[in-house]
Amino acid sequence: MAALPSRMTAIGIKAPGGPEMLAPEERPVPAPGADEILVKVAAAGVNRPDVMQRQGLYPPPPGAPDIPGLEIAGEVVALGADAKRWKLGDRVMALVVGGGYAEYCLAQADHALPVGSLSMVEAAAVPETFMTVWHNVFERGALQAGETLLVHGGSSGIGTAAIQLGKAFGARVIVTAGSAEKCKACRKLGADLAINYKTEDFVAATKAATGDKGADVILDMVGGDYIARNYEAACVEGRIVQIAFQGGPKATVNYMRLMLKRLHHTGSTLRSRSNADKGALARAVEDKALPLLAAGKVKPVIFKTFPLHEAAQAHALMESSAHIGKIVLTL
Repeated sequence: MAALPSRMTAIGIKAPGGPEMLAPEERPVPAPGADEILVKVAAAGVNRPDVMQRQGLYPPPPGAPDIPGLEIAGEVVALGADAKRWKLGDRVMALVVGGGYAEYCLAQADHALPVGSLSMVEAAAVPETFMTVWHNVFERGALQAGETLLVHGGSSGIGTAAIQLGKAFGARVIVTAGSAEKCKACRKLGADLAINYKTEDFVAATKAATGDKGADVILDMVGGDYIARNYEAACVEGRIVQIAFQGGPKATVNYMRLMLKRLHHTGSTLRSRSNADKGALARAVEDKALPLLAAGKVKPVIFKTFPLHEAAQAHALMESSAHIGKIVLTL
């Protein structure tokens, strides 16, 4: 392999603020620690937490790079002493703690997955998204075949993955989305019912679709006034899993519903989890979801790609919420 350069282009955050605060800058190429691999990035997924980090609302954990980017795909170009699974030249996709918007990025060796038959752009849209969905819908939410899953933000990267995985594992899937076009896209992916939340009440629609029973599992990235409404839309023994608070983290809720329906309201964030936790999650996704991706039964939905130096435009698109599926940076 050619010798590695000492410097690389990465996208820095000049100061907390709008998309224009993202700008290419020169950084040293990082060296892998004992249990890390260095990946020459071919593509990097863009996620809401990246936007929040740029706004100054989601600082990287201690020791993480300040460069945004939580999922990458590319080629292994250097190995730590203990990174036994991979070899130079392997094509991998990985969940990373930061640093994805760059020509080179470090990953924990056991947070990486084989790319297989996916394109690099598709592969870059998998790790953060599929691990988030697997952990929250199937591990925390314990979704079972025959149950009803309600997904808020069905046309987002997370939503499009949740629809497909929910259906693949035998659940009935209901989604909310903000336009007729987005609802149509969700149905095309397999959603049994798509509710336009701007014109319909998702509580009433969910109840009507389930014979007044309600949803067994609700995946919520909105929070705010959705919290109380989720309690109404959930069935007895329903599980509500919180993964973000785009509508705000505070709400006034009648908790009597929690008791009377014996609800479970849980939540999680991926970035701050231990390396061991993320490694276990990577293995679960490799075991359960990668075979579906390899067989073409589940596919990351790519809305648009941007070259790395246009990261600001990618963020502006994400904030407009005009996209359906994932936005990916390419190198």
